[in-house]
Amino acid sequence: MLEEIRKGLLSGFGALLLTKEKVEEATRKLVEDAKISKEDAKVLVDELFETGSRQWSEIEESLSKTLRKGIDNLDLASKKELHELKSDVGKLEKRLETLEQRINNN
Repeated sequence: MLEEIRKGLLSGFGALLLTKEKVEEATRKLVEDAKISKEDAKVLVDELFETGSRQWSEIEESLSKTLRKGIDNLDLASKKELHELKSDVGKLEKRLETLEQRINNN
């Protein structure tokens, strides 16, 4: 019986979406109904949270990679590149101003 409960709760994102209170409440009810022992209930709760934490970390990592790939595909300039371009434009403006002054003085 415990294995069936474990499989049901661990399938998909079930373990990820359960709150600690809900899991403890559900396992308490199973213990009260004599379907599992207190020890099995504790093992089940610990396993669910370990699995949920691992799944959450995997989702975060996957989402991060997907977002980074999407941003990279947009071919957007980085802050560093924009700063360098701004600096280059400033230098070009100064050179242009100097050249215009030379032309006007001749």
